Amino acid sequence: MSAKSPVIVDLKFIPEEVDAALKGAFPGREVINLADPSHRGRDLSGINYAVVWKSAPDLFSRAPDLKVVFSGGAGVDHVLTLPGLPDVPLVRFVDRTLTTRMSEWVVMQCLLHLRQHRAYEALAEKHEWRDLSQPEAADITVGIMGMGVLGQDAARKLAVMGFKVIGWSRSKRVVEGIDTYDAAGLDAFLGRTDFLVGLLPLTPDTKGIFNAALFKKLSRTGLFGAPVFINAGRGGSQVEADILECLDAGVLGGASLDVFEKEPLSSESRFWDMPNVYVTPHVAASSDVKALFTHVEEQISRFESGLPLEHVVDKLAGY
Repeated sequence: MSAKSPVIVDLKFIPEEVDAALKGAFPGREVINLADPSHRGRDLSGINYAVVWKSAPDLFSRAPDLKVVFSGGAGVDHVLTLPGLPDVPLVRFVDRTLTTRMSEWVVMQCLLHLRQHRAYEALAEKHEWRDLSQPEAADITVGIMGMGVLGQDAARKLAVMGFKVIGWSRSKRVVEGIDTYDAAGLDAFLGRTDFLVGLLPLTPDTKGIFNAALFKKLSRTGLFGAPVFINAGRGGSQVEADILECLDAGVLGGASLDVFEKEPLSSESRFWDMPNVYVTPHVAASSDVKALFTHVEEQISRFESGLPLEHVVDKLAGY
């Protein structure tokens, strides 16, 4: 083994993107890309580092000597539920590219609903020229649940577009120019919210939090009379049967969903064909793989220099 520990890469990303990003990555270290059939059955003992995203369930039993585990994305629930997770630091991916992509998706979805894009698509299919009401962003209050790095950036960009923006997190965050609420203020937050954006991590406290009882507390005084639900956090935080029920009953006027309870979303799901629902395949903030490997290299350098790792996950809190 070389003086520098190899790095295990077990990423369920687009293989071509991973291969391209690995060219020139981790100089001076062997990279063991488990997507490469030549590494099947490879002895992974004695290796310090692993970069994972929805990795094989036997990874940690095969690599018993890891010193740091790196998540390939901002979310870490896919790691926390793996059998045999070692008692070592777990580092999540935080990067400008990840944050920017998420904010772009959130802003896009808010604008699509604001400007009734799906209704205009339906008119276009019938070659029908008809004007619908054209509200402006200032008429809508967007409530963001999850005011971490991603939520705060989305809030700032939505505010630039003219939306009124409020934020909620279990512990109150102070964000300049944004009214924020904590756990005790959830009902007050929901009562002001026309477009609800979910950017929560998946924890025991947030599992199933987006349900019918919560949706019924959202504002009914907004421009369209029924609120919109937009989720790019974690699929486990939503109850999909309740979303469908609320869409059918008019409790929700529309939805944009990037994450689901079970992925990939079944081809039989009603979400695909609902006229007021946008579906994307967990791509709102797809990781820039080159940026991910640069981030991992920087953290390994810090670790080997005796400096503290950044973005270490609190495993009990789940984020």
